[in-house]
Amino acid sequence: MSYENLIVEFENGTAIVTLNRPQRRNALSLGLMLELTECLDTIGRDPSVRAVILAAAGKAYCSGHDLSEMTGRSVSEYRRIFDACTELMTKIQSIPQPVIAEVQGVATAAGCQLVATCDLAVASEEAAFATPGVRIGLFCTTPMVALTRAIGRKRAMEMLLTGEMIDARTAAEWGLVNRVVPAAELRAETRKLADKVAASSPLTVGLGKQAFYAQIDLDQAKAYAYAKEVMTMNSLAADAQEGMAAFLEKRTPCWAGR
Repeated sequence: MSYENLIVEFENGTAIVTLNRPQRRNALSLGLMLELTECLDTIGRDPSVRAVILAAAGKAYCSGHDLSEMTGRSVSEYRRIFDACTELMTKIQSIPQPVIAEVQGVATAAGCQLVATCDLAVASEEAAFATPGVRIGLFCTTPMVALTRAIGRKRAMEMLLTGEMIDARTAAEWGLVNRVVPAAELRAETRKLADKVAASSPLTVGLGKQAFYAQIDLDQAKAYAYAKEVMTMNSLAADAQEGMAAFLEKRTPCWAGR
C-alpha cells in the first residue's frame, strides 16, 4: 500500500496509518482525503487486520481542510471537497475494525472532526483541540456533526462559537478523547489499546461497532428492538459459542472469525 500523503504499516494485527503532510500540518487536502478513504476501504476488507491506529507525522495532528484549496472555487468544487470529507468520516465508522486516533499535537477544524469521528482516541498531554472556523468566516459546520455527537450540545457550541482551543485534559473530561498520557508514552499506550481490541473476536467486534452506530441515534424502544435482533444473531455465531464455552471451561478462546 503506497500513497503520496500516507504511511501505512502493519504490526501484530494492527494497521498503523500515518498522515504524512507535516509541512502542511497534515491538512486534509482533497488528495489526502481520497487516499485515506481508499486506504481504509482496503483495510476494512482485510480480515487479518483487527484494529487501526490513525497517527500523524510532525508536530500537528491535523489542521483541518487545506485552505490553499479553499479559496476562489466554484460551488461544484466546494461540494466535491465536502463530499470527500463526509465520505472519509463515514468510512472510518463503517469499516469493521475500530479506528483509534493517536493525537500527538494540535487538531483543529476538520482535524478535530477526524478525532471526534474515530471510535477511540488517545492524546498526548501536548495535544489541543479547536473548531476555529468562525474566526475566518467559515463556520465549522461539518466538524460540528461529529463534535456534537462526541461531547454534547453546550460544550460543542462553546467550541464552535468561540473558536477557542481546549487542552488535552479538558478534551478527555468532555469525552472527545478516551485518555491523556505523557508524550513519551503516547505510542505505547495507543498500541496497548489496539492490542486489547485485537484480542477479541474480529467478527464480534465488527458486529458490535456496526450496531453501536446504527442504534446511537434511535429512540430507546427502536434501539432495543434493533439491538436484541443483533444480539440474537450474534449468539448463533461460532465465535460466540466458542467464547461462552471457553468462559465456562476456564480456558482461552480460539477465535475463528465466524
